[in-house]
Amino acid sequence: MPDSSAQDRAVDRLAEASHRLNEAVRRAIEAGYSVELVRTSRHHDGSGNWGDQIVPTIRATEKSA
Repeated sequence: MPDSSAQDRAVDRLAEASHRLNEAVRRAIEAGYSVELVRTSRHHDGSGNWGDQIVPTIRATEKSA
């Protein structure tokens, strides 16, 4: 595997984690849940870079309760 910069590795990790999160959301929906991702905070690094941090809010539907 060719050497990647720290920035490239960070982007790759984020893309992979987003893919896994989306798959988990799809599975929860198929199991009868409604899922909302809610921003809980915004992380800043002090030099102008920032990112939203999230938590899931999950609600069971009638059939899954």
